[in-house]
Amino acid sequence: MRILVVEDDTMLAYGLQRALSDVGMSVDWIADGKLAEEAIRSDSHAAVLLDLSLPAPDGLTLLRDARGRGAAVPIVIITARDDLETRLKGLDLGADDFVLKPFEPSEIIARLRAVIRRRSGFATSRIGTSNVVLDLASRELSYSGTTEVLSHREFALMRALLERPGIILSRSQLEEKIYGWGQEVESNAVEVLIFYIRRRFDKQIIRNVRGAGWMIPKT
Repeated sequence: MRILVVEDDTMLAYGLQRALSDVGMSVDWIADGKLAEEAIRSDSHAAVLLDLSLPAPDGLTLLRDARGRGAAVPIVIITARDDLETRLKGLDLGADDFVLKPFEPSEIIARLRAVIRRRSGFATSRIGTSNVVLDLASRELSYSGTTEVLSHREFALMRALLERPGIILSRSQLEEKIYGWGQEVESNAVEVLIFYIRRRFDKQIIRNVRGAGWMIPKT
């Protein structure tokens, strides 16, 4: 799962990168408003952490423009501006949540999970089908009586597939969801992850659709 961090405070951005990476999220960091606008347009991220005090355009402008063109990505504002007017404006412009600095990384992680879960239509931290269930908080995957904790990238792969069971995802689509900018990706990286998951659970947990990609059946 890829998260876009839009923050011009280098130390805070590094801290967020470490915290989010520790729970299996790939992080792309941008400190500039114009570059952030392009990144949000790319529709490559599961959610955005957006600071308001950015080099032009500022965070509220980015938020307004993104929602104005129909961008549905969950956006969580992170800011030190604690006045009521700013909070109300941010939420009215389309922010999914609003977190004041300073904050604990664990709170940001929980809020990200919540907004992504709601946007995907899930009421709890457990997603999946009648046969395959993934706990987004613990990274535990359950299948046919077996439950194991996944590695970060195994988790990202299974989340991508279980968010849309029955839908085929290609190699490039899965790579985009698993790896961040600048990360070197081996040509068979997705296949290796699928191999390890099948070995730990069962070959049928992930179906291959020849020439198209992979999927998890709806039932």
